[in-house]
Amino acid sequence: MTLPTRDQIADRIAAEMGHSFEGELVAGGNYAPIARDGRTLYTSGQVPRVGTTVVVTGRVGDQVPLGKAREAAQICALRCLTLLRRELGSLDGIEKVLRVGVFVQCTADFTQQSEVADAASELLHRVFGEAGVHVRTAVGVYALPKNASVELEMTVAAKENAGRSS
Repeated sequence: MTLPTRDQIADRIAAEMGHSFEGELVAGGNYAPIARDGRTLYTSGQVPRVGTTVVVTGRVGDQVPLGKAREAAQICALRCLTLLRRELGSLDGIEKVLRVGVFVQCTADFTQQSEVADAASELLHRVFGEAGVHVRTAVGVYALPKNASVELEMTVAAKENAGRSS
């Protein structure tokens, strides 16, 4: 029995959530969605957009319950993984997830930013195993683009020569 690839695991998670990240991932301005410096890749912040719709909007702790915010964090992480897969050809080209930054649009008294971020961290561990364990920052903010409830950015280390043509 062969183990599923990281790409297959990520696709399965997206399907379980009822989402697909095929086609173009819309960027909201004049910036690169991903940048590479040697073996280090950085994604721009991703909001929980599926197709052209930001699917989780509003302030966490008010209009948005914790469970929905956690789902938003997972969608953001899947968008980052989609960008990385397109850059490297496969998620198997990632040696290690280094850092994740999670921004939660929330009320002044909401203090569960880390629980929101945990959903993305758990997803990354599910896809990458121990290579998905990372350092992380989770902060509460007043507003995010498009009224998104969550925004997430990621930094990873690629395997030697991953995604580079010979």
